[in-house]
Amino acid sequence: MTIVAINPTSAGRRHQVNLARVVTKGRPEKALLKGPVKKSAGRNYTGRVTVRHHGGGAKRQLRLIDWKRDKIDVPGKIMALEYDPNRTAAIALVFYADGEKRYILAPYGIKVGDKIKTSNQADIKPGNTLPLKNIPIGTPIHNLELTPGKGGQLVRSAGAQAFIQSKEKDFAAVLLPSKEIRLISNECFATIGQLSNPERRTLSFGKAGRRRHLGWRPTVRGVAQHPDSHPHGGGEGRSGVGLPSPKSPWGKPTLGKKTRRDKKYSDKYIVKDRRKK
Repeated sequence: MTIVAINPTSAGRRHQVNLARVVTKGRPEKALLKGPVKKSAGRNYTGRVTVRHHGGGAKRQLRLIDWKRDKIDVPGKIMALEYDPNRTAAIALVFYADGEKRYILAPYGIKVGDKIKTSNQADIKPGNTLPLKNIPIGTPIHNLELTPGKGGQLVRSAGAQAFIQSKEKDFAAVLLPSKEIRLISNECFATIGQLSNPERRTLSFGKAGRRRHLGWRPTVRGVAQHPDSHPHGGGEGRSGVGLPSPKSPWGKPTLGKKTRRDKKYSDKYIVKDRRKK
């Protein structure tokens, strides 16, 4: 995508940076829509806020993405590239040879008219899906399965890519975008290539209203709140976060406090933890 700097007609637009979307079709495929997406505004079933800073936002319809890519040995053709309001990467509409239509995550550089395929012996080119055992070491991949047949769960955001570092017996060591190295079964499928829209990291929203359209509500600093609302609140004039340590709104230690359990069932598959420098 092309980076577009906005004309500074107001203070909010002065530093705004947009991305010119590569869209070849205006309206989405009606049969592949679901929704509109039900919003919770960060509240649980009792109505209490359990996720702060969520709420509002534009109304959206969910695009049904083919995470499993289970049309084995059925060739498909890219018919359109579309914008999906529910994710950062673009999506591609695929027409398969048997007449079925599906959405997939669009790899970087893919064009309308390109052919894709899911197969054990597919070509190593963007958009094709293969098991890890048949993908060469060092190849960029995305939409990676954790459990064979469950569908892609890892590497699904704009510009993301993982790399196979080595293969041993039934597992492949995969370098994830977080720099974690993880063992994944050789039978798991992954799609070749980096995901589309890598320039999204350069995006500047420019004004608060754009975040509100995405469903983000304002974040208030703890030191600016009432002491009944936050442990950092109150005091005369401006004050710091205090000692012995910064606290969450519920009085728990934060800013460096580890929240992950010491032992987890999947730890045995982690070769290099992303949290350890």
